[in-house]
Amino acid sequence: MIAADRILVPGALRPIIGMVHLKPLPGTPGYGGSFQAVLDAALADARVLDEEGIDAMFIENYGDVPFRKSGVEPHTIAAMTMIAAEIRRVTRKPLGINVLRNDPIAAIGIAMVCGAGMIRVNVHTGAMLTDQGIIEGNANATLDYMAKLGSEIKILADVHVKHAAALAPIPIDEAAADAVERGLADAIIITGNRTGDGVDIDELRMVRRSVQAPVLVGSGADLDTIGELLQESDGVIVGSWLKEQGEVRRPVDRERVRRLMAAAAGVIDSDTIH
Repeated sequence: MIAADRILVPGALRPIIGMVHLKPLPGTPGYGGSFQAVLDAALADARVLDEEGIDAMFIENYGDVPFRKSGVEPHTIAAMTMIAAEIRRVTRKPLGINVLRNDPIAAIGIAMVCGAGMIRVNVHTGAMLTDQGIIEGNANATLDYMAKLGSEIKILADVHVKHAAALAPIPIDEAAADAVERGLADAIIITGNRTGDGVDIDELRMVRRSVQAPVLVGSGADLDTIGELLQESDGVIVGSWLKEQGEVRRPVDRERVRRLMAAAAGVIDSDTIH
């Protein structure tokens, strides 16, 4: 059974959240010169996810490597806002915003304008050593900005986020408890070490026991693991495996989405609420 306070997406007991990984945006080294091509690719992925029954989706500026620590430039915010608004036009599925590497203020602004209901924050509390250097969480500034805007957007906070290492040896369950109890995160995301890597099931169980908030898996879900991950979590974010040949930079593969959602249905259908 799943507790009512662990439901993140209305109408979905254990949501499958698909990813719209944006191609490099203007002003980044990989930008191809056509913003329309970036927009068209994002809309195509969103339509496939929607049509094949995904419960919700996130967009993120995945192609903008090398990432800034925070404080993305105005043109990045403008581009992501336009793309998010267009996605909202073609699908009414719940939408989330993640501005890489760690710009929750920009994400909140984008979400408020386009009507998205959640943001993802890679480092909400604590401090992590990343390929961008040391990133410190700033939950206070994030919550202050939300209060200023009168926002009820949900914060999904990574704990021991991928492509990073904690600066202090704080157990993952304690870090998760701090993110919820002291950082006021609405949900926790657990990942493997890198994009596409599987999570440690024991760590996932520890975190889920330690917090009274939804705990989602943020990497490593595929057709073979989706059943176990849904049994041990409150939802799963799926990116790489839903792409053609399982490669994160390729378009979303309709057949892969269909197969994953069918596999997930058997687990989800057995859930009840208490």
